[in-house]
Amino acid sequence: MGLTISYTAGQTPLDEDEKEGLLIETVSTKAELDEFEQLNIENAVQWTMGQQFGQQTLLTEMFIKNLHQKMFSDTWTWAGAFRKTNKNIGVDKHQIGIELKKLLDDGLFWIRNKTFVPDEIAIRFKHRIVSIHCFANGNGRHSRLLADVIAGHIFSLPVFSWGAATSPTDVRMRYLQALKAADLGQIQPLLLFARS
Repeated sequence: MGLTISYTAGQTPLDEDEKEGLLIETVSTKAELDEFEQLNIENAVQWTMGQQFGQQTLLTEMFIKNLHQKMFSDTWTWAGAFRKTNKNIGVDKHQIGIELKKLLDDGLFWIRNKTFVPDEIAIRFKHRIVSIHCFANGNGRHSRLLADVIAGHIFSLPVFSWGAATSPTDVRMRYLQALKAADLGQIQPLLLFARS
């Protein structure tokens, strides 16, 4: 039995080869997949809370890949590996490493020079990395956890609430609207959503 996924707005479809990387053979629906992924992600969140990360560790390709692997390694064989196909979003697959290096350098510059306030550094980093779309799946969740880790470990701030004060039926719509505004250079809606 194969995995059947009905995608909602803003989700990136998996290729058949990527679906074959599913580690749990009994999963056949999106709801079951979401449940397994969420358990994996909760373990990754606990891992980040039990560690000490400085900017020199956090803002590296190794950490970016390692965090994705921690979030999805119990679910997908390709967890932590850059995607090998082009998607409906993100840079060309051959540009991932280059664009990520630019972002990591920018992030270090922003922190060292206090280019933006701490929340804005974390949210700008989150937006840029999700725009690069490094991985086959989980980029939004990965980018939100990265923003939380940057806020908590580099700036000693509370993690973001990511629309927790918003009606559950409106959260995804507000998040996607805020991302689209950020795509147009308007970061404020995403900043507000992250702390709402």
